[in-house]
This record gives sequence, C-alpha cells and structure tokens, in this order.
Amino acid sequence: MVASFGPIAMAVVIATIFGLLPLGISRLVAPRKPDSVKNAPYECGVETIGPTMIQFKNHFYLYALIFVIFDVEAVFLFPWAVIFSQLGTLALVEMFVFVGLLLVGYAYAWRKGALDWV
Repeated sequence: MVASFGPIAMAVVIATIFGLLPLGISRLVAPRKPDSVKNAPYECGVETIGPTMIQFKNHFYLYALIFVIFDVEAVFLFPWAVIFSQLGTLALVEMFVFVGLLLVGYAYAWRKGALDWV
C-alpha cells in the first residue's frame, strides 16, 4: 500500500523542486546593492511624469475574466457547430444546457454589479 504512493510522493518532490528552484536562482543572480538608476521606474526610456504607482480598478480584472469565460465558450461552440449535422437532438439539448449555465453566470455577474463602469 505504501509503495503505491511512491509515484505521488515523487511527483510532489519534483513539483516542489521546480517551484523552489527559480526562487533560489533569482536570489543568487539578483544584484545585491542596486543603485538608484536600477531602482528607478522605467517607461520606454522616458522619465516618468507624476506618480508611478497608480491604483488599478478591480473592475477591469472582472471584465477580462468574464471575457475569458465567454471566449472559452466560443472555443467549445465552434467544434460542436462543425459536426452539428452528425449529432442527435441530445447534443442540441446539452448545448442549450451549457449556454444556459453560462447565461446564468452572466446574469449573476450583471446582478452583482460586476459589469458597471462605476
């Protein structure tokens, strides 16, 4: 029984190494005492005007997330539409359920105010 967990333990060890290795390498390669030029904000070679740290509204992230969700929906709809003539009515019902669930999620986001530009 314990031997059957060997591959899982090995995968966990390898995943941990792959996660910690870049952190260790960046610690070794990073400059120890960067000067003011290295710590200065860089915008395409032009000196910054005004504050460099601006607040980013979370609504833009929500718009991007909703776009990705509906973009993935389109990825699932195209192959289904290509072979639609070969599928039966069960596939049509399944696609209506799929689109219905996405519309419920869209209505929920709309009702919660995630799509307001305020």
